Amino acid sequence: MEWIDSHCHLDGYLNQGVLPEVMSRAQAAGIHQMIAIGTDLKDWEVNYNLATEQPNHIAYTVGLHPCYVTEDWVKAVDQLEAYFSRPNHPVALGEIGLDYFHLPKDSEEAIAIKSYQQSAFEVQLQIAKQQNCPIVIHSRNAFEDTLSTIDASGVDWGKVVVHCFSYSAEQIKLLNRRGGRASFTGIITYKNAPNVQKALIEQGIDSLMIETDCPYLTPEPHRGKKNEPAYVADIGLKCAKLFGIEPEILAERLAENTRRFFGLKRPN
Repeated sequence: MEWIDSHCHLDGYLNQGVLPEVMSRAQAAGIHQMIAIGTDLKDWEVNYNLATEQPNHIAYTVGLHPCYVTEDWVKAVDQLEAYFSRPNHPVALGEIGLDYFHLPKDSEEAIAIKSYQQSAFEVQLQIAKQQNCPIVIHSRNAFEDTLSTIDASGVDWGKVVVHCFSYSAEQIKLLNRRGGRASFTGIITYKNAPNVQKALIEQGIDSLMIETDCPYLTPEPHRGKKNEPAYVADIGLKCAKLFGIEPEILAERLAENTRRFFGLKRPN
């Protein structure tokens, strides 16, 4: 079986000097491709270098994550477009979006950060529209505002994926009707997440992608350990069980979905 981790963060493993072991375990588990997701300036160049060094296994994105948006967000966002001019360009812009869960407790500070997030989101959506590239969305406690901002941007909803989907089946209907899709993490393996499992089933297989979002959200049966790309196989097996489909068939479908969405080539 072959699985693809459509959303992971590898810079921490690189900094700790354990990335070769992480990559080896991933390949042993049947994960031969993964997408290293950008969050801010600190990882864009790291991910670019990883994708350049290991083009058969790693693709990358660039984007300013809402939790890293500050009052000087423009300085970072101004550097995004240059990556799309490189021969080895990003496969998507992201992760970008809105996060109201991690806002400061002080109400005035929270209002200011929400305003910065909204502005940074709007500008990055326009960059994605210009580049005509896929868009990886982060949305937490901000579903309605996320949808309305994307609606207003005029981007092609077919290029939008809301990663780490944690909303309801009713909300995923609103996303899918627009032409957007969700990707799912190890949350679907948790006993206390029936709403996310229902959302997974509601979306169905045709546009489904899975991800670890490592080093976060470790799936069962590995909870208590740091998450890593190898564990996307466990997420895939849980999906197969929920859909009542053979894992080999599902793995092939998900790999096809992910390559088509991000424009990935099959590894040599």
